[in-house]
Amino acid sequence: MTTTEPRLASATATGALPPPILSRGARRRRGMWRYLREQPFGAVAAAIILVFVALAILAPLISPYDPLAQNRAAIMVPPNADHLMGTDDLGRDVLSRVLYGARTSLLISVATLAIGGVAGLVLGIVSGYFGGTWVDTVIQRIMDSLMAVPSIVLLLFVAALLGPSIRNTILALALLVIPAFNRVARGEMLRIREETYVEAARAVGCSTKRILVKYGLPNLMAPLFVVTSLLFAIVLIAESALSFLGIGTPPPTPSWGRMLSEASRQLEIAPWMALFPGLALSISVLAFNLLGDALRDFLDPKQRR
Repeated sequence: MTTTEPRLASATATGALPPPILSRGARRRRGMWRYLREQPFGAVAAAIILVFVALAILAPLISPYDPLAQNRAAIMVPPNADHLMGTDDLGRDVLSRVLYGARTSLLISVATLAIGGVAGLVLGIVSGYFGGTWVDTVIQRIMDSLMAVPSIVLLLFVAALLGPSIRNTILALALLVIPAFNRVARGEMLRIREETYVEAARAVGCSTKRILVKYGLPNLMAPLFVVTSLLFAIVLIAESALSFLGIGTPPPTPSWGRMLSEASRQLEIAPWMALFPGLALSISVLAFNLLGDALRDFLDPKQRR
């Protein structure tokens, strides 16, 4: 008799259906949502991020004005019924620019983490699986070289070299996150390659590619979720910093960093120009940091207090 037969027999006797048998992934997802509900900071952070993503996606539909439209009759108007966050020194609606700035930040952050994550993940898996060989040595020396240069210096050099554009900003930021993904993937792969099931796969003749894809990649997802959420906050700050310095998102594309740069010249006259994009950036960064901490605590019970 199988283990499910007593469950079915009991269910038949009581007239109730047995609870469904969940897969390991489904149990983990259900446990994660339950943990987030029990941890108010993590749940609030997840809600803020969902709102941030929704506003960024729906910006063309919910923005009251064109973010590039200038109104010479409404220059530096304080927040009012017509302009809930006021206007800037060119008469542009600050609320509309904040919403479109979220769209720009989301696009750059997602593209940066996708490019940097894939590159760092592939290099980390290969480096960890072939740990101790010349392949591992070459990859890690490249990563050490990238990490040896201060992040801000590396960003400024690459961004200034390539010129201000969204594409070049993404490439510069991708170089910043590749070593972080690489370190996480390599550390996990060094552990995974010594597991019994991996040794068994080698013994039965599984190819290196099959082992990496079937056993390596799935086991890396949990730590990658954590590092991605934490790096999202770093990328948001770095992108804003580049735009603030004038070598990131080019004008007139709305960007929180560029809005802060433009507002710095009018801070005493029109403080709302800096207040609202600054709040949007601060709240978003805080939310991603809190979510990263919550995911880390959930995936690593030893970290829980």
